[in-house]
Amino acid sequence: MKRFKVLVALFAAIFLLPVTSWAQGSPDPKLIKGAKKEGRLVYYTTMNLTQSKVVADKFQEKYPFIKVDLFRTGGGPMLNKVLTEARAGKHFWDVLSGRGELVIPLKKKKLLAAYRSPEAKMIPEDLRGKKGYWTGYYVNPYALGYNTINVKKADVPKTYEQLLHPKWKGGKISIDTEAFGFLSGLISAWGKEKAISYFKKLAAQEPVPMRGNTNRTQLVMAGEFPLIIAYAPTIQRQTSIGAPIDWVALEPVPVQVNPVMLSAKGAHPNAGKLFVDFVLSKEGQQRLVGFRRIPVRKDVKPDPARLFKGYKRIVESPDGYADFNETVKTYQTILGLR
Repeated sequence: MKRFKVLVALFAAIFLLPVTSWAQGSPDPKLIKGAKKEGRLVYYTTMNLTQSKVVADKFQEKYPFIKVDLFRTGGGPMLNKVLTEARAGKHFWDVLSGRGELVIPLKKKKLLAAYRSPEAKMIPEDLRGKKGYWTGYYVNPYALGYNTINVKKADVPKTYEQLLHPKWKGGKISIDTEAFGFLSGLISAWGKEKAISYFKKLAAQEPVPMRGNTNRTQLVMAGEFPLIIAYAPTIQRQTSIGAPIDWVALEPVPVQVNPVMLSAKGAHPNAGKLFVDFVLSKEGQQRLVGFRRIPVRKDVKPDPARLFKGYKRIVESPDGYADFNETVKTYQTILGLR
């Protein structure tokens, strides 16, 4: 009887283990065998070169029989490169990670393969494509940053409406010339008419458009602007080292997804699948935390955790970017950029 109770307790312990314990298994032997024959992986990414090289090197350490060729550029140039190569009948890349607006153009050209990684079970449904053409790799929520010396915490806008107060008019808000996802997220949350109406009111505040999140954050820290609309992780990197900048979440928070995709015509499909599994694994996602990025796995929390919790989010699904070009034009027109 005592032995029976011990066995019951053992089985209960096994079946009550957190789902995270089941998330990562051994790599598929067929993928390993195929990847050994291929011996190579071509990885295209928009992640900065320093970080993407670390990822490539760690993958190569894990699978020394695969040589990784890495190419990095920005979102627009990346799309142009891939489509230009495809028109020439060249299909160099095996895996691509980049901004969500790349997905639809690549799908239309039949350049993406559907692949549901076994690691995807640990990723929330709103951060992975229903048909497996993309899976979120990391995310970037838009936040409102502020200079902690020049702006009292009590005075920081806590809602989108408060951002329209006259005190924030006249070059006091820094905004990216390419924060198209910010407007896209508001359209998803509020509908086109309300979102565009709000954005016109925001433009009437005379924000200062400037390209880039990192350099604009530096300007806010220097006191050039009291407020900034930027990616939360970019701001948090400085907050974490004691710089005079912090951020708040204006709800709903537009969240940009940076997906990882597998080529439909790449020469190394097995190595490609192994790489996708690797970046989505707990090991791969924990690497993102070290980069001060926001991972997508349920069992890997960003540092600090508030980067992706405690607020209502509106995820910009890459599958919902069908009218993205129109959103870009609207954004640029309202801000006087075209």
